[in-house]
Amino acid sequence: MEGELKPMDAEQLREYGHKMVDFIADYYKNIENFPVLSQVQPGYLRKLLPETAPAHSETLQNVLEDVQTKILPGVTHWQSPDYFAYFPSNSSVAGFLGEMLSAGINMVGFSWITSPAATELEMIVLDWLAKALKLPDEFLSTGQGGGVIQGTASEAVLVVILAARDKVLRRVGKDAISKLVVYCSDQTHSSLQKACQIGGIYPENFRVLKADPSRDYALSPDTLSEAVSHDMATGLIPFFFCATIGTTSSTAVDPLLELGKIAKSKSIWFHVDAAYAGSACICPEYRGYMNGVEEADSFNMNAHKWFLTNFDCSALWVKDRSALIQSLSTNPEYLKNKASQENLVVDYKDWQVPLGRRFRSLKLWMVLRLYGLEKLQAYIRNHIELAKLFEELVAQDKRFEIVTPRKFSLVCFRLLPPPSNEDYANKLNHDLLDSVNSTGKLFISHTLLSDRYILRFAVGAPLTEERHIVGAWKVLQDEAATLLSKC
Repeated sequence: MEGELKPMDAEQLREYGHKMVDFIADYYKNIENFPVLSQVQPGYLRKLLPETAPAHSETLQNVLEDVQTKILPGVTHWQSPDYFAYFPSNSSVAGFLGEMLSAGINMVGFSWITSPAATELEMIVLDWLAKALKLPDEFLSTGQGGGVIQGTASEAVLVVILAARDKVLRRVGKDAISKLVVYCSDQTHSSLQKACQIGGIYPENFRVLKADPSRDYALSPDTLSEAVSHDMATGLIPFFFCATIGTTSSTAVDPLLELGKIAKSKSIWFHVDAAYAGSACICPEYRGYMNGVEEADSFNMNAHKWFLTNFDCSALWVKDRSALIQSLSTNPEYLKNKASQENLVVDYKDWQVPLGRRFRSLKLWMVLRLYGLEKLQAYIRNHIELAKLFEELVAQDKRFEIVTPRKFSLVCFRLLPPPSNEDYANKLNHDLLDSVNSTGKLFISHTLLSDRYILRFAVGAPLTEERHIVGAWKVLQDEAATLLSKC
């Protein structure tokens, strides 16, 4: 074994760890040299790697050379300052250090006894974040509720829909599952549909209500009220409603207060998805978008989107932790212990789908401590200012139009078709998206709003500066000019 990598050795870890940190730092230093969107073809990697695993060990240098020449060309660079697609997925020095420490400790914290610090730190930092968001006290761990870190918003909405389902079935009987109805708008994230599929909700009872374009694609309370009343009149049981602060397509904000009152009056579980825009609500000037959250039963935001916390870290708060625990708890003999049996502690295995869980609170703790709320607020505000700049650039070019008012750091826009050729607009913008992304100079994504193909420009990468906004706009203008010249 002399000279070879041991399963674990402190000095080898020090040596190899330094090399890996250097490699990653160089990656960030040179990240602008890569095409933002990977330009490889499907199946490219199988042609470059052996068909079987090596029988004998290789050197780290050889592996890193393969990363450089074979892996990185197939990576879409989410941390690039020219990445403007989907929503951001922030990395940071503090988040990276927390992730490194979590990997180093490498515990599996499914119950308090498996690592008390993991459970207790998670409770504390989620209370910190809840207070920063000015969530109602019912969401704090000091009461009947509390927070838990899930992997993604998809997992968060799944566990609360399971909790809501079982809560209502305990009241009306398990055979009534065929009558349970879920409500959302046509702007709600598709993860809710998947949660319903997993949770056994009948597809015909999944109500997708049309958002109101005149309200910037927010859901009208009247629309929800009418749908609920109609279903109740036919003997169905409305039990779950999801509203959104910052929808995926256009960052629409549903009117939480009015919608929440409707839900509460009908004993419907009210979940608020703020996966993207929740981060902005630590700024007092954007906290108003959360007005009405006091009516909610659960609230979710992704710290790994726009809060400098490396993926994955999705914060979920509930007012009634017992609803989660009753739905998701198991108690096999081999996991029994005194602290759990005496109900002295929180066991997060009962708040999630899997048993095992990582020490994710470390990176959120690192982010909150090494940056502090003031710097995090400034970080959010800077991205919003950069998005304002892009919005202004688009508005000044009569060939383009802003489709919905910008609320946070997403700009929805489109290239206008030639006069009297509106039918061509969707193809034109699809072609513009493809041509811009094919340059490798930036990466944007799209959506459909009122059957119109819309381009989305989401500012949020940690390294993005004003020059990147200006450069991206120049590429968009140039590619648009080329397309329009062919019309």
